[in-house]
Amino acid sequence: MTGLALRSLRHRATAFTATFLAVLLGTALIGSFATLIQTATGPVSSTDGETLMVLGAVVGGWGTLIVLFSVASTLAITVRQREVEIGLLRTIGATPRQARRLIRLEALVVAILAALGGSLVAAVGGRALLAMLRNGGLVADDVAYGGGVAALAAAAAGVVLTSVLAASIAGRRATGGPATVALAQGASESGRMRWWRVLAALVLIGYGLAMGVVTITVSADSADPYDAMATSGSSSILVGVGLALLAPLLLRWLSVLARPILGRSGPTGHLAAYNTSRRSHLLSGVLAPVIVLTASSIGTLTLVGIDGRTLAGGVSTPETHTINVLNNVVVGMLSLFAAIMVINSFAAVVSHRRAELNRLWLLGATPGQVRGSVLAEAWVVAGVGVLVGAAAALATIVPFGVARHEGVVPDGQLWLPPLLAAGVVLLTLLSARSAVRRVAPAAPAGQPALR
Repeated sequence: MTGLALRSLRHRATAFTATFLAVLLGTALIGSFATLIQTATGPVSSTDGETLMVLGAVVGGWGTLIVLFSVASTLAITVRQREVEIGLLRTIGATPRQARRLIRLEALVVAILAALGGSLVAAVGGRALLAMLRNGGLVADDVAYGGGVAALAAAAAGVVLTSVLAASIAGRRATGGPATVALAQGASESGRMRWWRVLAALVLIGYGLAMGVVTITVSADSADPYDAMATSGSSSILVGVGLALLAPLLLRWLSVLARPILGRSGPTGHLAAYNTSRRSHLLSGVLAPVIVLTASSIGTLTLVGIDGRTLAGGVSTPETHTINVLNNVVVGMLSLFAAIMVINSFAAVVSHRRAELNRLWLLGATPGQVRGSVLAEAWVVAGVGVLVGAAAALATIVPFGVARHEGVVPDGQLWLPPLLAAGVVLLTLLSARSAVRRVAPAAPAGQPALR
């Protein structure tokens, strides 16, 4: 299995690129903030140590949640794309245990190589992050970089372990049941969600909504105005990640709303409506980061706007400045990573469908119709993702607005959520367009149209 895994990686380099990039960027992000925690334990003042610890632990903690979720989702896509191949291995004599070992070994090799590269990036990123904090006045100018091997190794080890665990779970799903069943399921690209995934989603959604209730009933009456932010600030991210875990079900159910519109746009619309339902598990790998990106950006940036309008006397204190920087860093970090995952996921999904797109071309579809069907799917995924993500953002916006006496609807910046939603939709469409251009066939002049 070890030799087969190495040969598989060598001949399937393109298929593992998405996983490699997810682990590389994830390690770089987590490691950069982990170096702040290690720096905080060095010879720094108590004030600077607290600031570094908060930035490293809080921001890095939420970043870790998003990163690990994204890595697990990307690996699940990669393994799911190979269910037919795994079924074929079993029909020629490989046992389920050997097939799972192959999947784990492939994930381990890719994760180790990517984590090593990510650690090198994090070593530079941590220094750059500390320099930004010094230039912004959040820490003293004499605070020296104290990150080292311990922080980087911990970040790399966490991402590698998550990768192997995700591969093990995905491998167990891919090898469940007889080999002939695995072949049939892989060909149909459908399946039920695991109970533990639904349970994890319900726990995250429930906890996020519970924090919103605590914000309205308890934190609103606190003497510290930032208690409400502490309890509601993360609610949109928690609910967003929980809903992202349910992405296959949400796409299958909500895409029904787009069928009447797609049905009027000819063959491309018909194909898109069919594929968003039949390939809900595969396309959910794109939908999940769209939901998280929308929920985190709309929820946190609207919270920052409410905070700025409702500060006592409109006076900005050093604490206020630090908290706003913290929130903006969270949004920037999560949005950047989620945006990269949207691009990465769409590239992986479309690359997996190269043979299908070529078959459509051979059956009479023009390259424009092939690309149009994928772009129509992207419209559906973006629409569902923005709708669900905006709903998740309300878990932060409504409780914090009520606690700060603005009510359910904020008093200002109502243009912000539509602008962010439009940005997410544009990003999704551009990702789909870029991915399909690389794999869609180029037909000669006079190619007949699909009718």
